[in-house]
Amino acid sequence: MKLVIATPLYPPEIGGPATYVKLLEEGLPGKGIEVSVVKFSDVRHLPKIIRHYAYYRRVRKEARNADAVLALDPVSVGLPAMKAAQKAKKPFFVKIVGDYAWEQGQQRFGITQTLDEFVKTKWVPFRVRMLRRTQTRVARSAARVIVPSEYLKGIVETWGIPRENIQVIYNAMNLDAFNKPVAEEHGVVPKAVAALLRPLIVTAGRLVPWKHMDGVIDAVAGTFGVSLAVVGDGSERAALMHRADEKLPGRTVFTGMLSHKDTLATIQSADVFVLNSSYEGFSHLLIEALMLGVATVATRVGGNPEVIDDGNNGIFVPNDDTPALTNALARVLGDEELRARLQKAAKESAKRFSTETMLQETALALQNV
Repeated sequence: MKLVIATPLYPPEIGGPATYVKLLEEGLPGKGIEVSVVKFSDVRHLPKIIRHYAYYRRVRKEARNADAVLALDPVSVGLPAMKAAQKAKKPFFVKIVGDYAWEQGQQRFGITQTLDEFVKTKWVPFRVRMLRRTQTRVARSAARVIVPSEYLKGIVETWGIPRENIQVIYNAMNLDAFNKPVAEEHGVVPKAVAALLRPLIVTAGRLVPWKHMDGVIDAVAGTFGVSLAVVGDGSERAALMHRADEKLPGRTVFTGMLSHKDTLATIQSADVFVLNSSYEGFSHLLIEALMLGVATVATRVGGNPEVIDDGNNGIFVPNDDTPALTNALARVLGDEELRARLQKAAKESAKRFSTETMLQETALALQNV
């Protein structure tokens, strides 16, 4: 089988699609599937609209000699890839890791609802409505929709996609890469982070509203003598840095975007890793923190309960509850035995997210349509 993969991100870019596409590109040939990757980064320099048309042409060219097309998002690459597959008369698949319309609405168009509220709301601003229609159209055209969690399966069902057309395949990591310290794999902790006083809290992700980095800053500020490293970039960076200067003077470092290996090395250096999102479809970072054996505190939202077993391999806190997060940090940092137990269970529990399982299930999904 010959497969074209349309991806919005590709290494050295970082993010879920970049990690995922590299695993597929390297692993699917061993399952009898030859892979050709079409990267959106190759056209991103072009003006809007033109870049999407140019991308459509690239996918269409590759699809002529392929058996199927897989898009790794439902809009930016999903729409042109869907059109290219239709033109080439090839089966089309799409992986959906979140609600693109809701994410853009949160960042650009004044949407303040949670995702669970948003999917039940019919009236939304015009541009958000257009994005919602696009992602639904792309999903409906797919021979199969792949999602990384049962939670997201439920979200995509609300779009009107038949349940039997949606398949859950958990994201995976290369376990071998975590069997020795990341530093030995050339990951580097930024000097500014290494210089922070201990204990150290690390959080990572896009600096956007639903990640609630402000709550992490407030919680760390309420935990005596603790430092914070924030890995990532986004629209809220300036406001968050100002907040940190006020509440954690001299105890916070914003690293900006790091390479994947440097991000992992920074997480591994933490005493506690925190994920304080109000929404997570299925978090790569959460799995990576477990694989690194780092004690983890996360919100009980989205796909997180499919990764964290509260009190066993991590600690849950309610969404948007800074006092609860403060208490959880104090509890984990103050109880060495608890922290050691969480670290040990984290590595063991992460084994179920193996690359081999993900590749086998993906190959079957693509071949048995």
